[in-house]
Amino acid sequence: MKTIIIYYSESGNTRQVAKTLSSLLSTDLTEIKDIKSRIGFSGKISSAIDAFRENKTETIPPKVELKDYGLVYFGTPTWANNASPAIITIIDKCDLQGKDVVLFATMNGSGGISAINRMKEKVESRGARVVESFVIKTKNKNVSQIKKDSENIAKLLDLRLYL
Repeated sequence: MKTIIIYYSESGNTRQVAKTLSSLLSTDLTEIKDIKSRIGFSGKISSAIDAFRENKTETIPPKVELKDYGLVYFGTPTWANNASPAIITIIDKCDLQGKDVVLFATMNGSGGISAINRMKEKVESRGARVVESFVIKTKNKNVSQIKKDSENIAKLLDLRLYL
């Protein structure tokens, strides 16, 4: 079975982690786009509220077909100690029955573990088994530092083991 990394990224940090892992592990990669504008101060406030309330959002693609995949990664930035609305929306639309899942969150400050825990509840309620999870702090890090942190976590957790 194949492996896919599904992620949402607002600032590019989660995208960098996902792309690095995809390259290291030779996976398919799907970026989720949120149709709702989340730019500027008011965008950040509404994003935090939407994340806290787990409000659904419209995404591109609206759904990801997982029938050919045995291992699924979900990656998200952390907003208000929660996963992004785009990733929660996609998780709720996926058939995860019998899938192994790896969860990851990026964060500037704190709350990544809370986001992971909530995603874990969501994917397990949909029939998946979480085999690994991790958080990467991205505050004040450039692309090369985030890439190196991603490579280090892949090695530390031996993520190849799950392929």
